[in-house]
Amino acid sequence: MVQRVQEVRKRPRGANRSRSGGDEGPPDFFERRVEEVIERLPKRFRDASRNVQFIIEDEPDPDLLEDDEGHDDEGPLLGLYVGTPLPDRTYGDVPALPDRIYIFRGPLERSCRSRKELSEQIRITVLHELAHYFGFDDDYLLDVGYD
Repeated sequence: MVQRVQEVRKRPRGANRSRSGGDEGPPDFFERRVEEVIERLPKRFRDASRNVQFIIEDEPDPDLLEDDEGHDDEGPLLGLYVGTPLPDRTYGDVPALPDRIYIFRGPLERSCRSRKELSEQIRITVLHELAHYFGFDDDYLLDVGYD
């Protein structure tokens, strides 16, 4: 499992409200794929994103959806970045909490017809949300194929 603040955390299936930080057994395909995408980032991007916490949820929490101004409801919400993008920070900014990237298992699994397709969509979703952390907006990500 990826360690540091960047550790991939998951909630137990069916427990969308309570966070778990303990050992929940071996990671499944979905969790391993999220970790693999993070581990395969070039070192400079892994280092630059060390303050990002990746959290795997079964479904988007309604409270998170209220705070998401960027989702256009054209499709399922597959992931969500919560934090202040790097370019929007000033020298004296001290974040109260680590930035968080939520990856939503249910919508991703339902939107894919095969394990191969799911693997690729997990990669795209993790990179899409991480791009928001680095300051890229949805219009740019759409232009480069990470929509």
